[in-house]
Amino acid sequence: MLDRLSFYVVAPEILLLVMACVVALVDLGVKSRLRGLTYGLTLATLALVAWLSAEFAMTGQTLYGFNKMVVSDPLGNWLKVFATIAVMVTLVYGRPYAAERDMLRGGELFLLSMFSLLGIFVMVSASNFLVIYLGLELLTLSSYALVALRRDHAQATEAAMKYFVLGAMASGFLLYGISMLYGATGSLDINEVFKAIGSGRIKHEVLVFGLVFVVAGLAFKLGAVPFHMWIPDVYQGAPTAVTLMLGAAPELAAFGIAIRLLVEGMMPLAIDWQQMLVVLAVGSLLVGNLAAIAQTNLKRMLAYSTIAQMGFVILGLAAGFVNGNTSNAQYAYSASMFYIVTYVLTTLATFGIILLLAREGFESEEISDLAGLNQRSPLYAGVMAVCMFSLAGIPPLVGFYAKLAVLQALVASGQAFYIGLAIFAVVMSLIGAFYYLRVVKVMYFDSPITATTVSAPAHVRAVLSLNGALVLVLGILPGGLMALCADAVVRTLAT
Repeated sequence: MLDRLSFYVVAPEILLLVMACVVALVDLGVKSRLRGLTYGLTLATLALVAWLSAEFAMTGQTLYGFNKMVVSDPLGNWLKVFATIAVMVTLVYGRPYAAERDMLRGGELFLLSMFSLLGIFVMVSASNFLVIYLGLELLTLSSYALVALRRDHAQATEAAMKYFVLGAMASGFLLYGISMLYGATGSLDINEVFKAIGSGRIKHEVLVFGLVFVVAGLAFKLGAVPFHMWIPDVYQGAPTAVTLMLGAAPELAAFGIAIRLLVEGMMPLAIDWQQMLVVLAVGSLLVGNLAAIAQTNLKRMLAYSTIAQMGFVILGLAAGFVNGNTSNAQYAYSASMFYIVTYVLTTLATFGIILLLAREGFESEEISDLAGLNQRSPLYAGVMAVCMFSLAGIPPLVGFYAKLAVLQALVASGQAFYIGLAIFAVVMSLIGAFYYLRVVKVMYFDSPITATTVSAPAHVRAVLSLNGALVLVLGILPGGLMALCADAVVRTLAT
């Protein structure tokens, strides 16, 4: 029997679903090219959902509902807050771009964004394998449709087909792994699976077989090597507004389900899955950074940059359990959470610049399109430079502190192997600095191709300026966000 608590636990999801339906009905009567009413109602809904999730997060409580199939805890609620803000900022940046490319004939962009966010919410709230899978499918199906939203564009349609085929394969991996774990443990409940694995009565070989498929599915969602094939093609082929939708909020969801499945569900198998994560992290850092150097397309370069950045996140996840001791877990997992949140913040500003430049009538996808940007718009060039320096890990920007936090977690393990991984990560970051600094060089030292000035609505400029300022301010004063991440991880692991 369902009680009031169950519906209270999923209040943000219920609000988001109901308002998505309301927005769909309201949009039927909207005739304006910019879908002003739909846009305003969507942002108001997302702001309300973010506030409600933040209220839940600040209570610090862990509540279960629907027979322990869903959970409301600080980690999940803060990830919901950050994901909602990311979608809001994406819509602010992407609306002018979408309008110019006839992508706002209906309210699909706003509706699909809300449904993909609902999928993220379901994923990070799940305490059951099937609920995770349901959330994942809601997110991915919405994402496939978003990539193909520009129906008259061959490149976008091709990207959507590639994403669909590879995404279906990854979902199959994850579902097959879940079925193996269900067969071995007899339960789909994450806490029950944890207890069953910890009992030691289940054949280790069966568990590891299922674990391999689960990690493969997670690696695809995180974009880790060798499951990264979709990222460069989809980032380049999708409309830029959709690329940002795929590259920001869903990364938070991937981190959330990695914590749910691996840490909360399969910590007794940490020795096995950490070895797999180390291989994924090393491959991602190596392939991501080396491949990005060869790119001339800005979106494709940022796709390989994403792969390399995810290598750092995975390193943090791989350093929590050392020699049977979980004392390093809170530092490692909170460092990973801090890294993914600040990476999403930086990605929003980076693609925001690309979106605003693309409004001149061309896509502004090549690195050479940024030539002389400082002479045309010092504000945009400054924000882009701050983002590039942050992604490269140059102090005092937030990317430096994020990398430092992960490296400290690796070194704190006290193991020579993890210290070696930290050194490898530093070397890869030095290589990666080349392609980030190349963008800065093009903006400040190359002659502009066009004399056209860059303009944008006042509220978009304000959001972009705040976005860029946060990248700097959180690098100088990272303590508050780091403490929030640490507190969320500690409270969640304690339950």
